Amino acid sequence: MGRFLMLVALAVAAATPALTLRLTGLQVGPIGETAAFGAAILAAGFLLSWGAEAAERHVSQGLIIAVVALVTVLPEYAVDLYYAYQAGKAGPGSQYVHYAAANMTGANRLLVGLAWPLLVAIHWARGGGRAVELTRANAVEVAFLLLASLYAFVIVLKDGIGPLDFVVLAAFFGAYVWRTRSAPEDEDEDEEPGPAAALNALPVAMRWAATAALTLVACGVILVSAEPFAEALVGAGRVLGLDEFLLIQWLAPLASEAPAMTVAVLFVLAGRAANGLGTLVSDKISQWTLLVGMLPLAMSVGAGSLANLPLDARQAEELLLTAAQSLFALGLLLRLRLGLVSAFALASLFGLQVGLAFAYRDDAARTVATLSALAWVYLGLAAILFLVNRRHLVDLLRVAFLPPAAGAPGRPERPD
Repeated sequence: MGRFLMLVALAVAAATPALTLRLTGLQVGPIGETAAFGAAILAAGFLLSWGAEAAERHVSQGLIIAVVALVTVLPEYAVDLYYAYQAGKAGPGSQYVHYAAANMTGANRLLVGLAWPLLVAIHWARGGGRAVELTRANAVEVAFLLLASLYAFVIVLKDGIGPLDFVVLAAFFGAYVWRTRSAPEDEDEDEEPGPAAALNALPVAMRWAATAALTLVACGVILVSAEPFAEALVGAGRVLGLDEFLLIQWLAPLASEAPAMTVAVLFVLAGRAANGLGTLVSDKISQWTLLVGMLPLAMSVGAGSLANLPLDARQAEELLLTAAQSLFALGLLLRLRLGLVSAFALASLFGLQVGLAFAYRDDAARTVATLSALAWVYLGLAAILFLVNRRHLVDLLRVAFLPPAAGAPGRPERPD
């Protein structure tokens, strides 16, 4: 408990400069504000994740999956929805439209291209084996992520995200939560790792009071910090002479995704790598459904009427690349495992796309062409994986969407 209290104190201390700046109105420049408010959002994300993980053992499975998926990525939601809201206020030709799309695509690609391979690498480094093996229950996550990824191609064809897309994507997320209500529990599930274990050691009343306090404090910090952090990022890019689009696409998600990634790493270090990877797949579903779908809603609130989030040539290609990367990653998961070679492929292609984005940041035409080319590379590789593993795909969909037959195996069949 002492270590947990120390971590909470560190998180509060990290958020204090941002709260001081916001309450006093003190100006420290865009770079200083980016650091201060980014640290506050990062600290709030950790507070949220600790409370959510502790509650996971005491709330019905379907409900907590929804709550954890939403709560752990709330910092990402706050920043991206702010950009979308400002896009509605400023009009469809505003730069905020580009910022909203950049933050959303960057967060999704970072999660798959960096966080997933990181878990496999840590699992292997600590002697856990060359692959993270998922369980039968994870077939539900993989199947619903596949549905959401396929629908992303519909959005690309429409060149925009509208309120109707929110209805469809929210329905996917709702169906995912409903389906997980009947998903089998982990038979060997142990206590939650890290700070969540300290919370669960408290008496019931104190545990829920502490969880509520963490959540309220974290939400307050995020609400106070999201707007100045989003604006400071834009200002910092201009001051440093860096592409503000790329800063918003990669730096902001890196801060907002860090808590969810840390929780997943703690699972791996606790010997529960499948839980860690499953958590990140669940986070990806949340972002690929609710976050994407809520962007036009936030834009509509800003505009004062129903509005679509338009996608220009670059944004359409960014979304196409994000969907293609997701489809490739799912092709690697069809056997319900993610090995070192697969992780290396995800990380290498992700590093390539980030490197090319910075290399061609001043050449719009080359940037669009690069995004398109990389998307087709991902799609080609995904097509091969789905073709080779078509039998596993059928098995996975059967496990995910059909009630289990008597005596059915615990997971889709996989060769040795």
